[in-house]
Amino acid sequence: MTVTAPDLKAFLLATPFFGGLPDPSLDLLISMLVECRFDAGATVVAEGEPGRSMFIVKSGRLAVSKRTNSGSVVPISRLAPGDFFGEMTLIEMQNRSATVVTESPTVLYELTARKLYACYKADIHAYVIVLQNINRELCRRLRRSDDRFAAHQVGDGN
Repeated sequence: MTVTAPDLKAFLLATPFFGGLPDPSLDLLISMLVECRFDAGATVVAEGEPGRSMFIVKSGRLAVSKRTNSGSVVPISRLAPGDFFGEMTLIEMQNRSATVVTESPTVLYELTARKLYACYKADIHAYVIVLQNINRELCRRLRRSDDRFAAHQVGDGN
């Protein structure tokens, strides 16, 4: 389903992914989004599978997890409205790094790599802002991961 909700622009501008975009650029990106709906318990993306799109959470809750080498599942984070995921595969063109499962009925907006490339061709300024926003979010996640790792090391007495 193509996205057309009137309040969508205000919602998206409040997310880290779309921050700082001028109206014409935001309108272009909105035209590229596809709304996806999932029931609770649905796997949106699975670790190791090919990925060529990212998602912005409109509503619902999602759990992100990874498998260890021994096969056990490790919870990584939870996602809520305004969060986004799947962006790593757009940047590095690698398979999905984690599994994301819905914990409640969920609405997502999907942006494919092909559409992001079309944004690059049509509006290089918007493309640069989007990549900068993605990089900022990746840096925030890395800092949180560093903090968790350091806290874990202190807790183990290492």
